[in-house]
Amino acid sequence: MSSSKDLHSKQPNSIHQINKRIISCTKCQRLVKYIANVSRTRVKRFNHEKYWGKPLTGFGDTNARVLIIGLAPAAHGGNRTGRMFTGDSSGDWLARALFDSGFANMPTSQRIDDGLQLTDTYITASARCAPPDNKPTRAELDNCFPFLVKELEILQNVTVIICLGRIAFETCRKLLGMKDSKFSHGTKFTCGRYTVICSYHPSRQNTQTGRLSWNQWSSIFSSARDIITK
Repeated sequence: MSSSKDLHSKQPNSIHQINKRIISCTKCQRLVKYIANVSRTRVKRFNHEKYWGKPLTGFGDTNARVLIIGLAPAAHGGNRTGRMFTGDSSGDWLARALFDSGFANMPTSQRIDDGLQLTDTYITASARCAPPDNKPTRAELDNCFPFLVKELEILQNVTVIICLGRIAFETCRKLLGMKDSKFSHGTKFTCGRYTVICSYHPSRQNTQTGRLSWNQWSSIFSSARDIITK
């Protein structure tokens, strides 16, 4: 069982090392049991597939200037495919926006072996296991937080952080020690060398209800591109 104390005492100094610790983490027993059950029972449309069923690492360009923080893997998306924002509608929206803004080599994210490559972008999340009802507890978020701290420490070129949703924003606030800042779509904050950009999460409850339009969504990534190319 991993702990934040162990994480800091042994000082992982590469993405490979931190990823090994993420995958082997079993600290949140509620989530361990949930993702195991989801992976065992599956859903009808994916009944023929073997699910990943473990905590998920971040992925992307380790020289990235843009860090994207999501909420958590989807039960039948990342938890199935083994890669964040892959195999679900949120992944479709993200991949297309990244492709359109020059951060990805293809506009879809379907499988871990589909050939998707990110440029100048790294994707991570506040929680590394799919939570029931997409709602990780505060304790579960706290357990994952040291992983994000180490990722940001290792990804030394990051200058722009995109927060997908309120929980990701609150995680970022804690990460950077931001004060007196409130979440709303499209808002930008400066904290030290970082520019933080807020966005609604591209979940179906946002995209299918019209709360998040495609133009609102794509503008987030155009803004990030403008910032790093100034």
